[in-house]
Amino acid sequence: MRLNADFDQPVIVHAARLDWVPSPAAGVERRMLYRAGDEVARATSIVRYAPGSAFPEHVHGGGEEILVLEGTFQDEHDDYPAGSYFRNPPGTAHSPAAAEGCTILVRLWQFRSGDTAQVIRQPGEGQALAPRPGATAARLLFEDGAERVWTEDWGPDAEIWIGNAAGLEFLLIDGTARIGGEACAEQSWGRLPTGRALSALAGPEGARIWIKAAPLQHPDVLPMPG
Repeated sequence: MRLNADFDQPVIVHAARLDWVPSPAAGVERRMLYRAGDEVARATSIVRYAPGSAFPEHVHGGGEEILVLEGTFQDEHDDYPAGSYFRNPPGTAHSPAAAEGCTILVRLWQFRSGDTAQVIRQPGEGQALAPRPGATAARLLFEDGAERVWTEDWGPDAEIWIGNAAGLEFLLIDGTARIGGEACAEQSWGRLPTGRALSALAGPEGARIWIKAAPLQHPDVLPMPG
């Protein structure tokens, strides 16, 4: 399966309008944003856990990056309420679940060779950044020589411009905004190839957005099995 797999083209997906697709685990459904592969795939998805649902223990062969959007995501290590962000590098394992249900953004098989940084940010953790013009707050979640991941809060009706030297991926967490002239709401996700700046106008209630600045596919991305 190939979905939004052309990294030379900008893409915006309004995930809240998509149907939920069952996963192999009962009670766990997903909205597919990007996919290259079958059940094991390079993928970016919105995943919803029904209350009491769980995935069997598994190893992250290609790494896993998660942002908790609603509810509380759980594993044997901790609870992760909405706003939590973490990176499970290749070789780590866990048994994810959600006693009361949750919704998360998940990126799979997109780690670079040799990327072993494990990061856990509970809500409010991470370095506070000086907000850009139009933003009211910003918080750094992860940064190394190849990636920078952060959140921003945009003020009501704020005009926002974010340069793009390597590639940008984003998810609107709360509020509304016009991004690239397109009306976006909660769970609107997009990618912009190198050189295409993110130009936005926040809605009257403002917005919160998750952003990753990095190559849309790393040149040394881990090879898929088989």
